[in-house]
Amino acid sequence: MTTVLEFFATRVARLGAWSMDNLTGLGRCGLQFGEAVRQAFRPPFRLHLLLKQMEFIGNKSLGVVLLTGMFTGMVMTFQLYRTLRDFSSETIVGGVVAVAMVRELGPVLSSLMVNARAGSAIAAELGTMRVTEQIDALFALGVNPIQYLFTPRILAGLLMQPILTALSNVTAIAGGYLVGVWLLGVDSGIFMAKVWDFLHWGDIVQGNVKAAVFGMILTTIGCYKGYNTSGGAEGVGRATTEAVVASAVSILFSDYLITVFWQTTL
Repeated sequence: MTTVLEFFATRVARLGAWSMDNLTGLGRCGLQFGEAVRQAFRPPFRLHLLLKQMEFIGNKSLGVVLLTGMFTGMVMTFQLYRTLRDFSSETIVGGVVAVAMVRELGPVLSSLMVNARAGSAIAAELGTMRVTEQIDALFALGVNPIQYLFTPRILAGLLMQPILTALSNVTAIAGGYLVGVWLLGVDSGIFMAKVWDFLHWGDIVQGNVKAAVFGMILTTIGCYKGYNTSGGAEGVGRATTEAVVASAVSILFSDYLITVFWQTTL
């Protein structure tokens, strides 16, 4: 009996320690995010750093985001067509694909791809700077590392992720058009008419809001994990992995929260 109690007590203690560590990390991440936002309104305004990060997060992620959107739209059209045909509703496949992409799949999938490419790179870069004492050198030079490292990356994620998502949505609808019209024989006029009938401005706004939030999440977590790296090269690898996983889970969780809030209050 004593052994069983000790076993459960050990497990509860470990769960409590794990929970406290994660809550502490969440609080520190929130504080550093707030400081980065505050520093965005204080000089010096390093526009060149912002433009550099916008190019890194946006332009260099464009290819993988467009491919993801195109193939997702093509697969969705093919799958939905077969299902809708059983109900003699295959003509609405274009509208269904458009709404699904703009509301949900476009923001989520594009953000996950950007997180895998740019979020991991941000964590690795800042982690390397930490273990090689470059961040300490910024302190010695009188430069605020939060303003120098966090602010341009978070702003770039906020600005570029909605643009990447919009391009992904357009590519997905184009891919769906190719499959639906050229391969499955849906009338092209009806396909596009259903896209415009089903898609509303509220759907576009909802998708852009999600994309902006996801962009801030993946850049903030990437910066936080890299900035607080310890343990040399092994620590950099661990921080990069943790950043990608934590950002992906946070994106999916925040997607649920935004969807529920949007559908119940707006």
